[in-house]
Amino acid sequence: MDRPHRLAQYFAQLMHESGDFRYDREIWGPTPAQQRYDTRTDLGNTPENDGDGFRYRGCTGMQLTGKDNYRQFRNWCRAAGLSCPDFVKDPDAVNTDPWEGLVPLFYWDTRDLNRWADEGDCETVTRKINGGKNGLSDRFDRLARISLVLLGYRADNVLQFQADQRLQVDGDVGPKTRAAMHTALVALTPGEAARPEVKAAPVTEEKPVPVPVTPPSLDAPWWKSKEVITPSVIGGGASLLTAIGGIPWQNLLLILVAFGGIAGFLYWRKNADRKAVAKQVEGMA
Repeated sequence: MDRPHRLAQYFAQLMHESGDFRYDREIWGPTPAQQRYDTRTDLGNTPENDGDGFRYRGCTGMQLTGKDNYRQFRNWCRAAGLSCPDFVKDPDAVNTDPWEGLVPLFYWDTRDLNRWADEGDCETVTRKINGGKNGLSDRFDRLARISLVLLGYRADNVLQFQADQRLQVDGDVGPKTRAAMHTALVALTPGEAARPEVKAAPVTEEKPVPVPVTPPSLDAPWWKSKEVITPSVIGGGASLLTAIGGIPWQNLLLILVAFGGIAGFLYWRKNADRKAVAKQVEGMA
């Protein structure tokens, strides 16, 4: 834990799990979800409803949970030559000094989380601690703020960091900005970047999503829809049949009525001109 890029990942997770160090034990309702922990045999609790869920509830800053994890922590301490209480028999003892501070380090060590911290992979670190991605955005936010402080910036000065790194200056700590922060943190330790275990932080490139063609609105009246008239406009370069085939029946009806009106007007005008000429001929006779 003597490298800045590892400390950034560690404290981002620890501060999320403990609510900024305000909570060192799980707030017990019990809720229906908490009640199910009583029989979580995968965590070492007994299959009977005998209170194991509450007895081995989440404690310390990393929320150690389940009888088996309490047993693992006891064995880890003893293997390190530490004279510790039997946390299986006395689970509340994990919240006493110095054990409360050692639990997060035990969890980090036994889950080999430095491996993922060396890659800047906060997502995998989160899954190893949480079992899923709960609170991932908050963990990302804390990681960014801690990284900025370790790099000599204010915790909220993302814009300046992006400008210095020649990134898009938008204040959004996305994958590229997180990758740049990780690379900068690694560079703080001489020779660290040359280690094969230390890799560039994963960057997920966002591919543009094709914009779907929007059909005419079914809610707006068809005569107010801009989309309805589009096929008759773009069909000019195609064959007449193709253009007509793409026109909605409402527009086609309007076009036919318009053509009919124009044809009627032209016929009336031509007929009126004929009658006028006839009258002029009769007057000359």
